[in-house]
Amino acid sequence: MGKGTFDEIGSSRVTLKWFSLMVLSSQVVGVIAIILLAVLFGQYRGGFSWTSDVEKEFNYHPLFMTLGMIFFYGDAILAYRVFRDVKKLRVKILHGSLLALSLIFASIGLKAVFDNHNLSTPPKDNLYSLHSWVGLTAVVLFGAQWVCGFVSFLFPKLSEQIRKAYMPSHKFWGKAIFTLAVGAVLMGITEYSIFKKIYGSDEIKYQRNLINFFGGFVIIFAGIILYLVGNPGYQRPPDNEIEHVPLAD
Repeated sequence: MGKGTFDEIGSSRVTLKWFSLMVLSSQVVGVIAIILLAVLFGQYRGGFSWTSDVEKEFNYHPLFMTLGMIFFYGDAILAYRVFRDVKKLRVKILHGSLLALSLIFASIGLKAVFDNHNLSTPPKDNLYSLHSWVGLTAVVLFGAQWVCGFVSFLFPKLSEQIRKAYMPSHKFWGKAIFTLAVGAVLMGITEYSIFKKIYGSDEIKYQRNLINFFGGFVIIFAGIILYLVGNPGYQRPPDNEIEHVPLAD
């Protein structure tokens, strides 16, 4: 994580250790959340399948949406904070790759839920709940944000004047979309629990506990990401700041 703004002040070692601890904590918390969700749907809610069993195909939806729009998106946001001394082009490639991976997982997750609705007998309605509206909005905005960031800051790269004008909006929407995605995931797992009557049955309270712990870990993960990104002391060195702007900071 090297040198930069926050390790050039008085308590440099303490600050660096705190930063490293927070980054490590975010990864541990994020992985635990993914494991809890995989155990819930893989062990207790029927497992996973593709179109041969649309009920099991649905189980890919919450898992892949969480992987894409929460975990990999959060890590992509952190890339410019963690790899502070790595050449900016390499960080841009890593950052853009993580975001592309996020979009791929989210797209598969959306396909899973649309297949579940459209291939059921009889077919189910699509996009009828607030969760679906918020979730789809987050994915569409995410895709637009990625394209705008790629064109503006990576290739073909717009003029410095345009990039400077676009930068504040880019930073705002990056964090706003991430927050929107967190809200959609929490609404979705709650909606699923209500529809499947998980909250109303003491016989499967272990599933209820898995869901509640999952939601708690997602909130903690998102809180750490937003704290690290929002703390000005953890930014990259200020030299040529316009070139260091992440695609979803």
